[in-house]
Amino acid sequence: MSAFWHLGIAIIGLLAAVPAPRGAMAATIDDLYQSQTIVTGTGEVNRQIGFKDCLDRVLVRVSGDQRLPAKPEMAALRDKAGDFVDSFRYHDRLEGIPVHDEQGTHDRPHDLTCLYKPAVLDKVLAQLGSKPWLGERPRLAILLSAEQGERHFVLTANDGRGEAMRDSFVNATGPLLMRIAFPPTELVSGMDEKALRAADIAGLDQLAKKAGADHALAGSIVWSDKDLGWIADWRLGDGGKTYRWQVRGVSFDEAFRVAIRGAAQVLSGNGQP
Repeated sequence: MSAFWHLGIAIIGLLAAVPAPRGAMAATIDDLYQSQTIVTGTGEVNRQIGFKDCLDRVLVRVSGDQRLPAKPEMAALRDKAGDFVDSFRYHDRLEGIPVHDEQGTHDRPHDLTCLYKPAVLDKVLAQLGSKPWLGERPRLAILLSAEQGERHFVLTANDGRGEAMRDSFVNATGPLLMRIAFPPTELVSGMDEKALRAADIAGLDQLAKKAGADHALAGSIVWSDKDLGWIADWRLGDGGKTYRWQVRGVSFDEAFRVAIRGAAQVLSGNGQP
């Protein structure tokens, strides 16, 4: 296995139809075999809690399999989560903000980043019946219709109405190192939410390729007063099969995280989200 493999950072999705050069901002194996969580302070007790969360996150990050944290074997693995960590570091999330009291240094939130050796983590994955998902992640073209009251639109790269959604979608790609692209307005001109929902995934995949992507991740997101949140439906084609999944009553941040997690589940060969 090569020490380095090229993986475009998710922010290139904002470039829509212009694919980034393969070598630009490439991620390494070290980038893949690490995870991050937020802990309170830098004490041992909270560090151990952070180690457990980082283990869950890195196993999903490396394998693409969203089901691993729910496996019964994870309970014993979490009890020794620190044993799998090769090194770790902290970053004070309030860096530059003065401490206001004696307890401040203990209560400040920190990013805890854990790094793992591939050989060690791959053995853990094998214990769980899983394996690493190596290589370049496919780029996904986001073909999304959004509806909130009187507002109806198809998300594009250059429509001001979708700025917050685009930012949220890009943020959702980070934990799994996924890559996305948003179509320019002219590529989906004349396509409304009804047309998008009715289109078959094979046709949308062809549209995705025109946006410099490998697959279409198609969906709809609708605000529901009853559910006190968004209802999001997603579909993705792979291997001649169309996969569908849904989430209800969530923020659009979570709706987009569910979209990316589901896509990773499918494209890593781990089946239905």
